[in-house]
Amino acid sequence: MRTEHANSAEPAIVRLSAPGLLAARRELADLVCDAVEGGSSIGFLAPPDRTGITAWWEGLAPDVAAGGTAVWAARGGDGRIVGTVQLRRGGMPNGRHRAEIAKLIVRRDARGRGLGRALLATAEREAAASGVSLLVLDTQTGSPAERLYRSAGWTEAGTIPDYAADTEGVLRPTTLFHKRTGPRGGTG
Repeated sequence: MRTEHANSAEPAIVRLSAPGLLAARRELADLVCDAVEGGSSIGFLAPPDRTGITAWWEGLAPDVAAGGTAVWAARGGDGRIVGTVQLRRGGMPNGRHRAEIAKLIVRRDARGRGLGRALLATAEREAAASGVSLLVLDTQTGSPAERLYRSAGWTEAGTIPDYAADTEGVLRPTTLFHKRTGPRGGTG
């Protein structure tokens, strides 16, 4: 899947296959390191462990190959990966209608130009097209990402105190969100 833009200088969003993910794992690790160094709470602590983060990306390849996780990468005009997002399908029979949006990341030097919103919309469209009717996600309460999700029509489900550590290891609250992508009910 490729998202075309009217302005060729805008990043192209491409869905990665398992081999594509493995080929891009170091660039994706660089993207995560940039986010962690900038204070984004995305599951990793500062200082970022590039080797461990690269291995984490490698570990996603089997689920990408099996179709349980979809990963998109946004490449800037220079070919460098400047953003990513994941769609993780529910695995149990009673949850096949839902999926989780995860690891929406944009390089610090590419922020503020709508790329996060474009990546989110790409994952939402793919979810709806594949029969997913409910999306969920979580994000650090008060973060810029929380404002993005609210402005993109996501509904807050609640806040959990001390849910995850920020990049410095301090426990912070997390806000849970959901969004319907299609009709209610069914198993997708």
